[in-house]
Amino acid sequence: MTSTPITAAACDRVLVLQGGGALGSYQAGVAQGLAEADLRPGWVAGISIGAINAAIIAGNPPGLRQQKLRAFWDLASSAAPVAHAPSNDQLRAWWNELAAGWIAAFGVPGFFTPRVPPAFLYPPGAPQAISLYDTAPLRRTLEELVDFERLNSGEIRFSVGAVNVRTGNFAYFDNTKQTIRPEHIMASGALPPGFPPVEIDGETYWDGGIVSNTPLQYVLDEAGERNLLIFQVDLFSARGDLPKTLLEAAEREKDIRFSSRTRLNTDVYKRLQDARAALQAVIARLPADFDGGEDLQVLRQFAEESSIAIVQLIYRAKLYEGNSKDYEFSRVTMEEHWKAGLSDVRRTLRHREWLTLPMKPGVTTYDLTGDGRIDVNPP
Repeated sequence: MTSTPITAAACDRVLVLQGGGALGSYQAGVAQGLAEADLRPGWVAGISIGAINAAIIAGNPPGLRQQKLRAFWDLASSAAPVAHAPSNDQLRAWWNELAAGWIAAFGVPGFFTPRVPPAFLYPPGAPQAISLYDTAPLRRTLEELVDFERLNSGEIRFSVGAVNVRTGNFAYFDNTKQTIRPEHIMASGALPPGFPPVEIDGETYWDGGIVSNTPLQYVLDEAGERNLLIFQVDLFSARGDLPKTLLEAAEREKDIRFSSRTRLNTDVYKRLQDARAALQAVIARLPADFDGGEDLQVLRQFAEESSIAIVQLIYRAKLYEGNSKDYEFSRVTMEEHWKAGLSDVRRTLRHREWLTLPMKPGVTTYDLTGDGRIDVNPP
């Protein structure tokens, strides 16, 4: 008797959200597209802006999630509410830089405001001396848009990453392991020197993107024997052209630094799965009367394999978007990012046959191509 093959459609669904500031409305569009396709996640994990989007998703019932995401992004883009921008790429690039400059000078409503007086006028050691902006508005926004009782109920698993300022070690806050409060989400998005560190239970934390801008590895490590369908939503692309100017060099450096390097993570996990398969083969050849004791039991548990499908959704920046794209919070750009996320999900799901294909043990990655079809394990 053969077991029923595992398919992506039958796997537990996980939404993995990268950090990326103003680019995060792309993730809101992805969430809308997945909801339309009835592929809502049972686990959301995020870093930085991804943590904020994840909290809004996990902290609201399905029928309210899009409304609350829209409320956050409408508020964040209300400082530059212009709905139209130049169609010429060069003029649009100047327009975007002007909008980003406005944000740098005056902040983002419901998110952060400039320090007055500025940080350099505070004495060393003062909390205000180590960041350019005050993120108190974000706490109020989270308290308004996120039902923390629901978020901590366990209906959806919720995980966000941050970095311990004192030790430099990565830390994850997970509603299966602790009670999540607004400060856990704020800590995940406290990117220095713009934002101040956040204190939690006597320790201070900065943005998880300093160490890793995606929680994918955490999800893989926590998967255990579960079969997962992971939607990995990246806001920075690891691939790009050779820069031609200093500004393009700065943008390319940021893309590389904050890209998820999903292939690196999946290659490491594949080697681990290959080792498990080899160990299973060795265990199967042991004599029936061999008593390996507790050591053999540990090895048997380690050799258990799961099937994981990773669907990559990567925001591709427009030609006119430069190094300031992660803090250009204008309304018109926010809408463009949102529509891009929604469009990418719809194109990805245009050919849904991959959802019902038998999956092999280990990791299978999918990436969408120009015609909306899925490449399996693309180069």
